[in-house]
Amino acid sequence: MSSEDIYRTIEHPSEGIYKEKGSKFLAFAWPIESEEEVKEKLAEMKTRYHDARHHCFAWQLGLDGMNYRVNDDGEPSGTAGKPIYGQIRSNELSNILVLVVRYFGGTKLGVSGLINAYKAAAADALANSKIVERTVNSVISFHFPYESLNDVMKVIKEEAPEIIHQKFDLSCSIILSIRQSREEELRERLKMIDHLVLE
Repeated sequence: MSSEDIYRTIEHPSEGIYKEKGSKFLAFAWPIESEEEVKEKLAEMKTRYHDARHHCFAWQLGLDGMNYRVNDDGEPSGTAGKPIYGQIRSNELSNILVLVVRYFGGTKLGVSGLINAYKAAAADALANSKIVERTVNSVISFHFPYESLNDVMKVIKEEAPEIIHQKFDLSCSIILSIRQSREEELRERLKMIDHLVLE
């Protein structure tokens, strides 16, 4: 098995909290699949915690560590997004969003205090989650005449991809999801089936 298409993320959304000198730092972590999902979650949380002073976050997508963002949301530069992102990196996670909502308690924490608070809140949310390994999958869709059904099902049984959708009629269509490292092999086998058209 190739490990190039495996990444670590969290299984379910989780929460954490850190309190310091009256300030409350509420941390939230989610497994995510796209930047679109990031935008939706952030918009939803800004509405839910509209009375909070700051909504700082970090996220990362993909296997190469190149697709990520950090945001200090008005806190001094480098005191919020970076420490949150540091927790994502130190846990070797991807496809994850961590948001820390801050309620100001009236006492300034200083740069090192802020860095510590955002780091601790993010660490707590991640400590409360279950870390799992996931595979990067490719989606393959195709259609074929009904008479090719047995050949198609034989390949599916042997290659064991996940069936996302299937429709059997005079013309049949199937959508499959399979680990990226096994995509080519499955495509090659499907191409051998008469009258099957990959989309």
